Amino acid sequence: MPQEPRFKPYVNEVWRLVEAQHLVSTTKLVDSGEEQEQLEQILEATKPPVPPNCRHLHYLLSTPFRYGRYPWDSRFRRKGESPGVFYGAEDPMTAVAETVWQRKVFFDASPDTPLPVAPGVYTAFSVMVRVPLAIDLTEPTMSHDAVLWTDPDDYSACLDLADRVRQAGCELIRYASVRHPDGPANIAVLTCRAFESADPVQFQTWHLIMRPGRTQVRREHPRVSVEFEFRTSRLAFV
Repeated sequence: MPQEPRFKPYVNEVWRLVEAQHLVSTTKLVDSGEEQEQLEQILEATKPPVPPNCRHLHYLLSTPFRYGRYPWDSRFRRKGESPGVFYGAEDPMTAVAETVWQRKVFFDASPDTPLPVAPGVYTAFSVMVRVPLAIDLTEPTMSHDAVLWTDPDDYSACLDLADRVRQAGCELIRYASVRHPDGPANIAVLTCRAFESADPVQFQTWHLIMRPGRTQVRREHPRVSVEFEFRTSRLAFV
């Protein structure tokens, strides 16, 4: 039986990784900046409305809460109609590792799809979060059940926990990354109230180069290059 959750405040900078291709793709369809802005507005109008308590936020922060219907179970969000979750990490490399794994899963599910020749371009951004009630699954009182929180495929215990802590007013879950080789901290933000500012604080550009069995990641500034090898349920440094 999992331990009863214990809540405490949490304050930290949280990083998230997103694809950086949306402006490039719309730019190809128009002849000017004005036309691109009009096209972006048309596309925006086709999307679900942003929840009222998230409308003050930059779209990078509000998007995970915008879509009420979720296509599949993730660690702390159920498929179907369910509350939004902003997944992030306490450092950008952990956020990168999670994205590398997601890309691996995508191409594993479509074996006839060739790996991209060009690097994937991604934007890492950070935001300060501050909540009065958070739960830390890496603490000793909760880590007794680490096998439940870190199962690579079965999210049922994590989903049940998320339901319980939401009902108790918890706004953030800190947990160990299952995909990064060293298991550093990931963050699941459960409410738009958690963001201390309406806009991201820092930005970085990352390039992900996929090859059979591995992915190389490069950051432009500060410059860094790392290669991950795919293992059964997590990545390994090459």
